[in-house]
Amino acid sequence: MTARGLQRRELIRQAGALVLLLGARDIAFGATILAVRVWPAADYTRVTLESDTALAATHFLIGNPQRVVIDVDGLELSPTLRELVGQVEDGDPFIASVRVGQNRPRVVRLVIDLKQASEPQVFTLEPVAGYRHRLVFDLYPTIERDPLLALLQEKAAADGSDALSTAEAERAASAVNDALGEFIGKIGEPPASPVATAPPPPGGKPGAKPKATARLIIVALDPGHGGEDPGAIGPSGLYEKDVVLQIAQQLRKRINAQPNMRAMMTRDGDFFVPLQERVRKARRVQADLFISIHADAFIRPQARGASVFVLSERGATSVEARWMANKENAADMVGGVNLVKSQDAALKRALLDMSTSAQIRDSLKLGTEVLGHIGKVGRLHKKQVEQAGFAVLKAPDVPSILVETAFISNPDEEKKLRNPRYQAQLVEALVTGINRYFAKNPPLARQRAL
Repeated sequence: MTARGLQRRELIRQAGALVLLLGARDIAFGATILAVRVWPAADYTRVTLESDTALAATHFLIGNPQRVVIDVDGLELSPTLRELVGQVEDGDPFIASVRVGQNRPRVVRLVIDLKQASEPQVFTLEPVAGYRHRLVFDLYPTIERDPLLALLQEKAAADGSDALSTAEAERAASAVNDALGEFIGKIGEPPASPVATAPPPPGGKPGAKPKATARLIIVALDPGHGGEDPGAIGPSGLYEKDVVLQIAQQLRKRINAQPNMRAMMTRDGDFFVPLQERVRKARRVQADLFISIHADAFIRPQARGASVFVLSERGATSVEARWMANKENAADMVGGVNLVKSQDAALKRALLDMSTSAQIRDSLKLGTEVLGHIGKVGRLHKKQVEQAGFAVLKAPDVPSILVETAFISNPDEEKKLRNPRYQAQLVEALVTGINRYFAKNPPLARQRAL
């Protein structure tokens, strides 16, 4: 080989070595966006940018019209980023539209046009499960809606009567919120945003009491996972988050058909709710029961059968129960929680851990009734209620159970979970168990009847 050829080969070798020393980010002059997702919900809307390397962003709000501007560093505009524009749904309660552009070299600007006053939270998530780096924008309403007021108004509308006007519903909700705030205040947590007492209806006396209605029993239904967190995935691709939402929606319909009973769902769509927030939602409506619905997987596909779990004060009752609890408690990592906000609520979480023996005793009663009726529908994984440290069951004043409807990791049980007939049978078993529990354990009177 000539000297020129040898020199050319050496230059190629050096260039190759330089490429190996450079990272992908240096070659591409920025991070690569792998996926963009929008999760709209009545509670909040989440926007997620998933990338191969961590992203940094700054944001600010602009009024007239209301919009949030987000500048993402280390990024070049790409076709994947442009897909964000088309992912905004017409029914999104927070986002009217999204605009994406190259603001300056290696800085992409997102402008989110808002439908209502919102409080944005922007944070990053480290790689976990099947996700790489995520940059998350959560848009929350500046004024949080009151779930108890919504339940009361929904019940009045369903009854088809004027037994509870809007003003009366607000006063009833305010009374319960005051009572709940007084209770929570005793353990150090500030009360949830109370509903302001509305003025009396036209012609009414300022001190008049709202019309008396029957004691409303409230059951909090908690479909596990959602949004960024798919939960367990069956052999054919069935997502746990989807099937448990279907079951919970059917259960809500059956509960709402019961006299003086109403269901509140921690999520009624495909969006993520942190574990602590699920508990807080149940306590805000002063729920009489909390039922978390799951369809989990196990390391062995042969595992099968339904299970019911309650909280434990002394550790898990079995290795499997401990494994299940650890897996469910990791949901916040997958679904994505703003750690800064979570750290601010560390004291509240510690106080919510003070579950009482009475709550666990009542939970065991509920779990036993539910498990017994589920066993008439299909096979049970364990014939007794199990206990473990499930974070979502740590409401000190609400009897709480977690129902594993089946093992989605078992091919036969995955087929059952897809079957509407099995879902209906499961729902009927849950309703029967709930009614049997209340027949033996009538709900205590609230400070003011609803």
